[in-house]
Amino acid sequence: MQAKKPSESRTIMTDMVLPSETNPLNNLFGGELLARMDRAASIAARRHSRRITVTASVNHVAFNQSVPVGSVLTVEAAVSRAFTTSMEVYIDVWMEDRYNGKRSKANEAIYTFVAVDETGKPTEVPPLEPESALEKERFDAALRRKQLSLVLAGKMKPKEATELRALFME
Repeated sequence: MQAKKPSESRTIMTDMVLPSETNPLNNLFGGELLARMDRAASIAARRHSRRITVTASVNHVAFNQSVPVGSVLTVEAAVSRAFTTSMEVYIDVWMEDRYNGKRSKANEAIYTFVAVDETGKPTEVPPLEPESALEKERFDAALRRKQLSLVLAGKMKPKEATELRALFME
């Protein structure tokens, strides 16, 4: 299977925050943001695998900044690492200030998707070949995050988590 680059999966979704999507403080509901991120990440995973993809986990979400009604919100997702049948997708959320147009990073998340065939059985995905420094950093960190998840779930012995252990042995 031929490797793909993160740019081949990059998905950018831009939309405005409407009053019906906000809480009593007129900020975007967290659940609405999660849904937007899930859609963008799903498209990125599908672009990488060219398969049906399902959300396996939401590994990390950071609600760093409130997103007020009327803001223009851009969700950018790209596969950061591919494993045998799963893909980690890194999501950056950008907010455009409605008054001055200045863009700032509002949130980020990391989701995991699994590629499945028409019967729902996990199926192999192409490897990922990162290019930029940021892509390489996210690629390397994805393996450590996966190892940590497996150790915490009891599916890997801590001494087998070599990449994770290396962080503490330096």
